[in-house]
Amino acid sequence: MRRGTLTLLGALGVSGVLVVAQPPRPSAFLDRPTFVEIPGGPFVMGTGTDTDPEAFDNERWSPASGSGTVDVPTFFIASTETTVAQFAAFVRATKRPVDPRALEAPPTYPVVFASWPDALAYCRWLESVMKQAPDVSPDIAGRLRAGWRVRLPTEAQWEKAARGTDGRRFPWGAAPRRDRATFDSQGPSEAGRQPCPECPQSLRDMSGNVWEWTASPYQPYPYTEADDRANLDADALWVMRGGHFGDAARMVRTTTRGAAEPGARRAFIGFRVGLVPPAR
Repeated sequence: MRRGTLTLLGALGVSGVLVVAQPPRPSAFLDRPTFVEIPGGPFVMGTGTDTDPEAFDNERWSPASGSGTVDVPTFFIASTETTVAQFAAFVRATKRPVDPRALEAPPTYPVVFASWPDALAYCRWLESVMKQAPDVSPDIAGRLRAGWRVRLPTEAQWEKAARGTDGRRFPWGAAPRRDRATFDSQGPSEAGRQPCPECPQSLRDMSGNVWEWTASPYQPYPYTEADDRANLDADALWVMRGGHFGDAARMVRTTTRGAAEPGARRAFIGFRVGLVPPAR
């Protein structure tokens, strides 16, 4: 695949750091992410047209079943997408060359025009900041000492955070809601602008606003954790989740899968970070 290409596989239907219990006001999302804990345990991943008539072929777990069960250990995920201000702090500190358009939006908006390597570099920088920050909670500091990493969530981690354990089509329930997500719109919204008390752990913007890079290379289901460590030297497409502001409701369901070439920088692709345990 040529560099710079983008594939939305779902659309094509192809087979320092503050830690709080509740997200703060969007105006607080300036220079540091807020993490929330996603409890460990099994959840239902994937779906088929027998359960969701709008499901794409690549969401189906296997020919025999629309979904499967995946056990995901406890991890943390940012309550919103990474903002322009957070990304700008990284660029200032590291002098990393990035697409200038990534820094053009207001500081509280989700960063876009960030490639997959840009997102990985941000994660590495943020981890180093967290290890030195005096206001990191003792729990998070202890996990970092124990080998936990700041990184993009895997596809399974992302879906569990968005979907919870009860198989939701959207993070808040069964039907699309414009008061819970930004979709079918002309542009993105401020990160975290729309609260979602019904969403798992009150996470915001898990549907719509911008597509979010994950740490998983695109591969057909069924998903296994080993997929995230296999064939990474190949010319992989990397999974994106959540859909974006211009997508129809079908594209912002919790199970919709997209993917892009790692160098893709687009006005509708961003990311959010996770804090994850060492690989098993």
